[in-house]
Amino acid sequence: MSTYVVTGGCGFIGSYVINELLKSKDKDLFIYNIDKLGVGSSKDNIVTDTRVQNHFIDIANNEHWRLNMANPLEFIDKQIDYVIHLAAESHVDRSIDNPLSFVDSNLVGTSKVLELVRKHKARMVHVSTDEVYGHLGKTDPPFSEDSPIAPRSPYSATKAGSDLLVQSYIETFGIDASITRCCNNYGPKQHDEKLIPTVIRSVVQGNKVPVYGNGKNIREWIHAQDHAKAILEVLIDSVPAKVYNIPGNLVIDNLEIIKKIIKQIEHQFPGYKRKKSDYLEYVPDRKGHDFKYQLTSKHKLKAVEKQSKFSLSSTVKYYVEKYRAS
Repeated sequence: MSTYVVTGGCGFIGSYVINELLKSKDKDLFIYNIDKLGVGSSKDNIVTDTRVQNHFIDIANNEHWRLNMANPLEFIDKQIDYVIHLAAESHVDRSIDNPLSFVDSNLVGTSKVLELVRKHKARMVHVSTDEVYGHLGKTDPPFSEDSPIAPRSPYSATKAGSDLLVQSYIETFGIDASITRCCNNYGPKQHDEKLIPTVIRSVVQGNKVPVYGNGKNIREWIHAQDHAKAILEVLIDSVPAKVYNIPGNLVIDNLEIIKKIIKQIEHQFPGYKRKKSDYLEYVPDRKGHDFKYQLTSKHKLKAVEKQSKFSLSSTVKYYVEKYRAS
């Protein structure tokens, strides 16, 4: 039997990771899901399965830990084989409004996980982001695993810092860990503050869709389920690398993906159709708004090569039904 710790398992990507683990051939696996049920998580993502033990604690905060332990993960009483660390504050706008909360979650929280990995000599995947690389010009080549990190927001800076913590534990303590850096994710269960849910919610509620600046900032997209499969593939890599980029299969500017979402809503739910001029509202650009993200990788992950074709159909259906029921 393999024992896993998944942090952030009630979050968007984390919930897909747990579901993929439960589909695996290892029917006797056991999962500790550690989640503080913060902004990016949802009680709807809590898995009720005898193989999953849920613990709703803030690993970055010792102050309220009832046993007054140095590391709030010390309650774990099984030998851990694998750790997948997804728990993080992950929204750029909130990191601009409240940088210190991101320092706590993304740096302090990661240090606690690393100490657990060190104690158990577990195999770890630390889930990071393409944003640690900074941003690209319109014609610049994609970031590779060898690209320098150059974060431009408190969110990406704290994620870059957590990456460096992981790398320091690899070099200093010899832990077995890899870092994954993925592009933008989409799919059902994402938090309401993200782009795709925001667009759908605005249309369903009869509001205009907010567009930062001129909408020409470019992003790369992958479905969260394909991302989860890639994480698990990295986890069991027989000759693991330190860093894996996880690219998507659609590179598109924000304005164009907003138009794609609206078109899909009109196709699936004609009742929400309105005049083209009534859909969009251009708003002041985000501070330090990164222009373009795009990744390439020297690692040939099957989950990336066989990822699903970009489609908004099920995602739009999920959010339309969610928002019109609320």
